[in-house]
This record gives sequence, C-alpha cells and structure tokens, in this order.
Amino acid sequence: MKISKRPQPEGGQAPVVQRVRIRYAKRGPLRFTSHRDFARAFERALRRAGVPMAFSQGFTPHPKISYASAAPTGVASEAEYLEIGLREPVDPDALRLALDAALSPGLDVLDAVVATGSGLPDRIEASRWRVELPQVDPEVLAKAVAAFSAAEEVQVERMTKQGRRTFDARAAVIAIDVDVASVTPSEASAVPCAILELVVRQVTPSVRPDDVLSGLRVVAGLEPPVAPKVIRLAQGTLTAQGAIVDPLDADRDGATIGGR
Repeated sequence: MKISKRPQPEGGQAPVVQRVRIRYAKRGPLRFTSHRDFARAFERALRRAGVPMAFSQGFTPHPKISYASAAPTGVASEAEYLEIGLREPVDPDALRLALDAALSPGLDVLDAVVATGSGLPDRIEASRWRVELPQVDPEVLAKAVAAFSAAEEVQVERMTKQGRRTFDARAAVIAIDVDVASVTPSEASAVPCAILELVVRQVTPSVRPDDVLSGLRVVAGLEPPVAPKVIRLAQGTLTAQGAIVDPLDADRDGATIGGR
C-alpha cells in the first residue's frame, strides 16, 4: 500500500516537516551490494512505496537521505542506519512495512522511528562484529587474540582514497574474544570454524574487521586459508560497561543516550 498518493511538488522544494530514522539489514548474497547500489535501490523503493520525500534545492534536486557509517561491500549487517526527510508526516510502522516490501529480500527494513534530539552520526560510537573463520582452529585463533590484546599497538597498512596508509589497529579495539559457545556458525559445514567477536570504537581512519585480521597476521602470523564471513551485529552509543545502545532507542518515548 502506498504511503502517499500525492505527487511530488513542482521542483521538489517542499520543506522537511518530519525526519524518520531507519535501521536495515544486508543479508545473504545481498551483502555484496555496494553502498552506491544500495542507495539506488533504496531511492527506487521510496518511489515505489510513494514516500513523500523532501528534496534538496538546486538544478538537480535529490531526495533528502543521509547514511550513517555504512558497512563495507561484502560485509553482512544487522545494523545499518539512515535518515530521510519528508515533506508530509507518515506513520513509521507503515513506512517500514512499505519500504521492506519494495526492497529485494536480503535488504530488509527492521525498524523506523521519528527522529528527535541529536543527529544520527553523533550516536554511532562503536560497532560489534562477528567474524567467522572457516578452517581455522579456535585454539590457534585464541593464541593470536592473546598476542593482539597484549600488544600496546599493532601497525597495519590499508589502501584508502588518500593512498596507502599505516595506522594502529589495536587502539580502537575495545573488546576482542573467541566465541567458544557457538558451535553452529552461519552456513556451517563439517570443517572447523573459529569465530572472532569484536567491539571496535569509531575512529578516523576507521578500523574495520579486516584491519584487525591484518593485525592478527602481524602479531601471530595468522593466515586464514579461506575468506572470512563478517557480520556487523550492532552499532551505536557505547556505555561505560562496554554495551552498545541502539541509536534509535533515544528517539523512542523520551529515552536518553548513554544507557538504558
């Protein structure tokens, strides 16, 4: 069902009267969708769902959409966030259902709330990750993690838009551990599969799970024989106890940032 049957205004210059923040997931093969391709698919979904978008000014108006800390291509995620500006108020639940129906399975809209308070990027302080390492012995991974944790810094290299950069992958890692309780990783097979769990602080330049794997190679010579599967489980505000609070919680019922 369409959210709105009214056509877009001439020139798309209507003011923003409501902002809605959305949590979505990238699952299965759709994790290989690039951020640019997702943005195109999302704009098509907005049109199909009849969402009353507000547009930017200028000769080539664009729908008002802002993204927060998108996961790299090839990484699955249960916690991607964006914000849209609307020219008419809508019911967030109806919006969520309409957008989820308009997107391909695997790009799944999980939540939508009316935006209040501080900006969405201000609420993204850290991410929780799960890294599945097929054909890696959990004991070998545990030794590498111990060496990484004991190091004061771990210098790694990565190619960025500014060229090849060297930076410390250790300082941003708040928690790193081997999950020994989980015996059935996603898409499990008969081969061993070590599982790494990470909580990484949002810093500049960003430290990603592949940087931490590079760090494990630096300190312990760990070389996974096959490509890992990386899943972002959560991102948001970091509490003093190391928990991550969903950034949309602060938009619900007067909740405050920084704790439950």
